[in-house]
Amino acid sequence: MRGQLVVGDRVLLDASFRVARARLEILARDGMLLWASEAAYSEGVTGLVKAAGPAAGLTRLAGVPLDHLAGTDDCSHMALQWVAIAADGKLFTALDAALMLVPAGDQISALTLAGAYRPQPGRACDGLEPAIVRGCATAAIRSFLARVTCALVHPAGTAEHDDNVRLDDPYGAP
Repeated sequence: MRGQLVVGDRVLLDASFRVARARLEILARDGMLLWASEAAYSEGVTGLVKAAGPAAGLTRLAGVPLDHLAGTDDCSHMALQWVAIAADGKLFTALDAALMLVPAGDQISALTLAGAYRPQPGRACDGLEPAIVRGCATAAIRSFLARVTCALVHPAGTAEHDDNVRLDDPYGAP
């Protein structure tokens, strides 16, 4: 498998744009987006290992450079990048994406991540079916958005346990 895949997903938040934007700024500053990236990347790699064997999992996330949250009264966005270490020890960009937040109604916002995912270079991913890589990349993006969504809708210290919010289902279906 060579090249890159276009990936993305979108979730609706039960929070106004103004409130969600303020919370996203806090999450960007306090390291939560880094944690969500690390967890999501690990899940994506685990999926590749299950589908293609141990050689496909010889990467790890090395860094998550984030731009500051920028925007207007009706759109906030930031660049997000996942930098990984390949099996040969070299750095490569695993994901270049934009994280965007827009109003979707008076008390609803939409959070979108869209970008390009690059599987690790070299033999470990050669010969993998593109559908397998796409599925694992999509699962990682959904996992990231689910974690961010949960933190945006239920900020630490204010939410009771909610059985309708599940990290494996960013849309909150029971």
